Amino acid sequence: MSSNNNKLSQYFPVIRAREDISNEIENNEKLKTVFNSWSEEHREEFLEICTGNKGVKMLYDTYFKELLNPETVPERLSALLSVILKRKVTVKYVLPNDGTRLGDEMSLIITDIVVELEDHSIANIEVQKIGYAFTGERASCYSADLLLRQYKRVKDKLKEKFTYKNIGSVYTIVFLERSPAVFKEYPEKYVHYFKSTSNTGLELGMLQNIIFIPIDIFLEKLHNKGIQDELDAWLTFLGCDEPEYIVELINKYPIFKEMYADLYNMCLNVEGVMNMFSKELQILDQNTVKYMIDEMQEELDNVKDELDTANATISNQSKAIADQSREIANQSREIANQSREIANQSKEIAAKEEIIAKLQAELKKYQK
Repeated sequence: MSSNNNKLSQYFPVIRAREDISNEIENNEKLKTVFNSWSEEHREEFLEICTGNKGVKMLYDTYFKELLNPETVPERLSALLSVILKRKVTVKYVLPNDGTRLGDEMSLIITDIVVELEDHSIANIEVQKIGYAFTGERASCYSADLLLRQYKRVKDKLKEKFTYKNIGSVYTIVFLERSPAVFKEYPEKYVHYFKSTSNTGLELGMLQNIIFIPIDIFLEKLHNKGIQDELDAWLTFLGCDEPEYIVELINKYPIFKEMYADLYNMCLNVEGVMNMFSKELQILDQNTVKYMIDEMQEELDNVKDELDTANATISNQSKAIADQSREIANQSREIANQSREIANQSKEIAAKEEIIAKLQAELKKYQK
């Protein structure tokens, strides 16, 4: 086997050299066909990952589900959720994504895991490669769907013993690899917690919780300040593929070394990893198309809003002009009336002046 002297291979000796992997692909017609169907950029990325020259972003669907599988390694997802929810939680069950799940065939959600915790609350972990154009609206609908699913499930199980107290909190946790523009307005914040609250502070046990984690914004912080706490460690594991940070991570938090070891053992099966990578490329293509549709729809909605605003402005201006025209007409009539009044007064003055002139003439006769 050829030598492999990159940073990660020093920690994970099972990592294969580029020459070995390239030769295996070249000598297998099936693998070669798949490999050559990719763009040059994606071929290079695949080899960089398998040889440890580049880490893996664990937000990839297949890697996330394999390395954080709640059925085989529930303790890993439990640890991640404990850090995010800021309390100790344990994943007890994986719930199926049944037919009531809202969404469409080309959803931007590439990972969608629903689990029940030990306190009967429900957590839905989603990964979005590209953030939705309507992030809050969609998350609200999915959260409501999650709550309704729990309601139906618990009510069917308990039947006449059911009370609303049996319904636990629901958590929708959304990892955004590339977040929408609105998140960029908060460049120092990379975990956003949403929960219904009252204006008075009254607590009524509202059940819906939504948490957005823009990984791209976290990475900016990571590059500036490094890994500072356990949350940073998990987000580095999920979103960073730079070997120097992965080395820092496994040195500071050795629990992640086991997970990376699982990944590089997977990479020994080139065919299996190529199939996973092909699926990721397909998802990425679908994401891009769906994102473009969403983006164009948002632009169309904005144009319609601008048109409605323009029409309303024109309507208001037309009304103002009509009001001004009526006012001008009223003023014109008033001026005409005043002109007639002035003309009449002028005639009356002229008549009086004529009488005065006659009287003055008569007076002069008497004076003589």
